[in-house]
Amino acid sequence: MNIAFFDAKPYDVSSFEPYLNDDIKIHFFETKLDTDTASLSAGCEVVCVFVNDTVNKAVIDKLYENGVKLIALRCAGYNNVDIAYCFGKIHVVHVPAYSPYAVAEHTMAMLLTSIRRIHKAYNRTREFNFSLSGLTGFDLYGKTVGVIGTGRIGKVFIDICKGFGMKVLAYDKFPVENSDIKYVELDELLKKSDIISLHCPLTPDTKHIIDENAIAKMKKGVVLLNTSRGALIKADALLEGIKSRQVGAACLDVYEEESDIFFEDYSGHIVEDDTLARLITMPNVLVTSHQAFLTEEALNNIAETTINNINEFFENGASVNELCYRCGRVDSCKNHRTNKCF
Repeated sequence: MNIAFFDAKPYDVSSFEPYLNDDIKIHFFETKLDTDTASLSAGCEVVCVFVNDTVNKAVIDKLYENGVKLIALRCAGYNNVDIAYCFGKIHVVHVPAYSPYAVAEHTMAMLLTSIRRIHKAYNRTREFNFSLSGLTGFDLYGKTVGVIGTGRIGKVFIDICKGFGMKVLAYDKFPVENSDIKYVELDELLKKSDIISLHCPLTPDTKHIIDENAIAKMKKGVVLLNTSRGALIKADALLEGIKSRQVGAACLDVYEEESDIFFEDYSGHIVEDDTLARLITMPNVLVTSHQAFLTEEALNNIAETTINNINEFFENGASVNELCYRCGRVDSCKNHRTNKCF
């Protein structure tokens, strides 16, 4: 079996290499998948892609022409793949849960870093500046955190917040049944939360769920956290919210237009995205480059699940992690994951 592996980074290669053998050959490509690079899939039955690879209609047609039978996402989100257009041509599998703890813990790490000014203190003390001026933070205990999306990651983040003595409000179109999570309508969450954290997938319904109108409903000085998908937040609206002091701080591991920027080194270049450049210069904005998933445990789980998905598909004729646009939510497939979706 030949696998074309796109957007390969050193940590990807090291985590997948143990699975190489006479039956599985992985061709690692540093380039991202798009219409110009789809030709690299020639002779491969599988393409393995990540969050910033482009899998639109044009790319899908080229992959199909090259004989690709399976698209294996090594991530949970699939908003970059036209699942509906894949139907009848190429099957799609994903990694629904690689380490919810990795993302949830990174979210809390960003929050603590921001509100306790740890990043600023670190830079100061390296220059032997031990002044405390401007480093005053606030307690998390007793604060209200609004969690949008209560899947695996959202639930772990809620547990972490409860450990800090925080009050939790949650919003999800599909609430967890028989749980102790306090669900409210989105407007109530926006109005009552001191901190808002996004843990939902990017869908047509959730795109720009945080926009000008949503920000206007929030408490003045609210802290926004996003370690899910960039386009959940309308970047221009966030920038205006920060400038008007409506948003007190923002912690972003993802960004709306990150696909051509994140995961790459642009330290010697001028970034042409003016909105991102302005956000990074804001003293109350903390940005990391989509690294919330990046733990040894998560990388190992991603590699293991991806290879298992591929083996299941070709050996058993189906994969429990296949995606199908007809089935609505990915955890309620009409085929019960016992048959291929077509």
